[in-house]
Amino acid sequence: MPRHPNRSGRDVAGLLGDFDHDLPRIPAEAKRPREKRLFELRPARGRRRPGAGWSPAGVPVSVWRMTSDQAPVLWPFVAAPALPPTGAQMGIDYFSGASMYFDPNAWVRDDAIPVTNANVLVQGKPGTGKSATIKACAVRMSDFGYRTLVLGDPKDEYEDLCRFLGQDPIVIGPGHPHRINPLAFGPLAQGWDTLDATELEQRSQTVFNRWLTVLRGLVGSQRVGQHHIPFGPSDEVAVLTVLRDLTGYSDGYTRLVEATIPQVWRALSDPTDALVADCRFADVRQFLDQTRLLRDSLGKLVQGELAGMFDAPTNINLDWKAPITSLSLSRVSDEAVGIALTCVNSWGRGMRELADPGDMRLVIRDEVWRQMRLGPEAVKSFDADLRLSRKDGDIQIAAAHKPSDWLSVGDANSQAVAIAKDMLHLADTKILCGQDAEVADELNQLLDLGAIGQNLVTGWCRQARGRAVWMLGDRLYKVQTTLHPLERQLTYTNAALEEAGDRS
Repeated sequence: MPRHPNRSGRDVAGLLGDFDHDLPRIPAEAKRPREKRLFELRPARGRRRPGAGWSPAGVPVSVWRMTSDQAPVLWPFVAAPALPPTGAQMGIDYFSGASMYFDPNAWVRDDAIPVTNANVLVQGKPGTGKSATIKACAVRMSDFGYRTLVLGDPKDEYEDLCRFLGQDPIVIGPGHPHRINPLAFGPLAQGWDTLDATELEQRSQTVFNRWLTVLRGLVGSQRVGQHHIPFGPSDEVAVLTVLRDLTGYSDGYTRLVEATIPQVWRALSDPTDALVADCRFADVRQFLDQTRLLRDSLGKLVQGELAGMFDAPTNINLDWKAPITSLSLSRVSDEAVGIALTCVNSWGRGMRELADPGDMRLVIRDEVWRQMRLGPEAVKSFDADLRLSRKDGDIQIAAAHKPSDWLSVGDANSQAVAIAKDMLHLADTKILCGQDAEVADELNQLLDLGAIGQNLVTGWCRQARGRAVWMLGDRLYKVQTTLHPLERQLTYTNAALEEAGDRS
């Protein structure tokens, strides 16, 4: 036993030592140097001296208990994984700290990414970088074999980009010589005389369905008071019969003739006995009475919005190998832009129906809200374009301003609004630029953004151009698009405002 400090005498070791029995000793360990603290301990209220952050009261702390799989729901400890480095590099994903890439077709093929279609919806208030992001996608994806088709440029935003890539935009408008026929056959007319019965039936069904879609949209864009003109089954039978007669399909011609909308209107206005019989009307008078709204709608369009633009066979020769093709509609009046977009979209769909394998394109549709506000049939036409994109392999990019664009295409709870809402789910990729705080509830209701995404769109995204929340299925990415100085010059859309300011 060790010796007590207040007692005299020998301890056990001393006693045994007197009899030559030494106890083994344990060598003392060398003191290791004390490691420096990683975190310096501070008082809970800070050091009580100037500049040390002292607080007279403590900060209340909320204590929560949860499992590791519940924690990310309350606070995003783990960000969404970065996307694979395929396609065009667009900028920085601030959630993961990695580069952000744009490659919708590759996302569809990757089972790890919750994307089932390559359609893209770009949405944001003017001036937040929406157009610049789309143009950057077009330029950078050209390095991966993609060409760009701008189906309607109402504000001439793509003219500088076209000229930079060596192409002149095609101007469509009153007084210009260019004509586009919405009822063009496109590539489907090639080799018509060599098709077997099955292929012939399939192609003819595709062509006539596309024509009926655009005519239904055009007729439905007209109004009687506050109501859109209906396009019923009897109207469809009459129009389809006229189209089959005008093209020579009814007579079994091996080479079909291209029809135009004015020809359809004239054939309906001056019906033949065969047409009346095929449509199962008692006489010509009944035919004319039952189709009056149809004929008057087409007549107004032929003599008004379609005149000089979409009333004759197509006379433009497009170079489909060009890196970009743009149809400028800035010369079209504001009232006719929606109708022009409907015609151009129908024609563009026809031109792409037999695309060569590997001919991949970005199909840009700007100001889509103008087309959708023409009525339910115009909404259905645009809906068909999005549904067919997966078959064609094209990347459809639609641009809009705010969520109410989809809610104002018709009356509340109307068919048009219901279809427009469903169309949002036909674009699994959504690029959401900055929005005002007033639209936060609409964003949540339409897109299920959640609190984090909603706050980013109405806060962080508005602090600089090019910032956006990218939604890939149910995943969120916090992205800043980075532009090269030359790209910034080509994508700048405020040149007209600056010019007006200089003049004033």
